Amino acid sequence: MTPAIKLAQKQKLVHTIHAYEHDKTAQSYGLEAAEKLNLPAERVFKTLVVALSDQRLAVAIIPVAKQLSMKHMAIACGSKKAEMADAQRVEKTTGYVLGGVSPLGQKKRLPTVIDSSAQQYPTIYVSAGRRGLEIELSPEDLLKVLGGQYEELCTRLTLKQKNRS
Repeated sequence: MTPAIKLAQKQKLVHTIHAYEHDKTAQSYGLEAAEKLNLPAERVFKTLVVALSDQRLAVAIIPVAKQLSMKHMAIACGSKKAEMADAQRVEKTTGYVLGGVSPLGQKKRLPTVIDSSAQQYPTIYVSAGRRGLEIELSPEDLLKVLGGQYEELCTRLTLKQKNRS
């Protein structure tokens, strides 16, 4: 049992655990989860840890098929800049390995921002703390237990980018 599942149980969050066989050659852990669990990618969210310009770390939770806007994340955290955090620092701070970082049960609680698109679903899926393991829960419960906030975090595709997709 992972720290994420233990926290969900301790907080008495209504949740469901979904396991699948993780493929070590998968290019995207999040998209793999959506595919293997037969879920729309919009409902599966990835946990990204960013370093802010003042060296603080923060967590962004966004749909797996979307790209994080560092500018939006920095603004949401009251920082000038944001960039992806160093992998070793992420693993040491959260207690999870990359590809299995859960927003729940991290060793050190970090400021957390959830993409506002999560609000449109009764439940979303996030990592349960291990590759091949997802936890389904209400975005409101996730927000409440993490003390987070909703913000628009994803980059918008330009017309040119949309036409290439």
